[in-house]
Amino acid sequence: EVQLVESGGGLVQAGGSLRLSCAVSGLSFDGYAIGWFRRAPGKEREGISYISSPDGRTYYAESVKGGFTISSDKTKKRVYLEMPSRKPEDTAVYCCAAGASPRTVVKEWLPSDPWWWGQGTQVTVSS
Repeated sequence: EVQLVESGGGLVQAGGSLRLSCAVSGLSFDGYAIGWFRRAPGKEREGISYISSPDGRTYYAESVKGGFTISSDKTKKRVYLEMPSRKPEDTAVYCCAAGASPRTVVKEWLPSDPWWWGQGTQVTVSS
């Protein structure tokens, strides 16, 4: 059974930093893209970043490009999302997700088949 378990969310003041962690079990990293979606209040769910294995290719949505950094540690079976200098508009539920690695450069990361979701972790950025 594939399980994705997020940690690291919470309340942070604007300008503060967070690091989200996704613990992966039941899934080999190679051949899959593992990353993060978020759903902000009143907005559509958005795939914001993934990292694929074994090539290490990364994807960032335009909304977070230049601000977030994704990384993975295969030995620990974790994927991380560094979120420095957060803004109130980053307030959302952040979910870890995994699916087959896209074969081409994508403009938007969307759920595919197979696909797995974590339960999500709340990130609240206060102004």
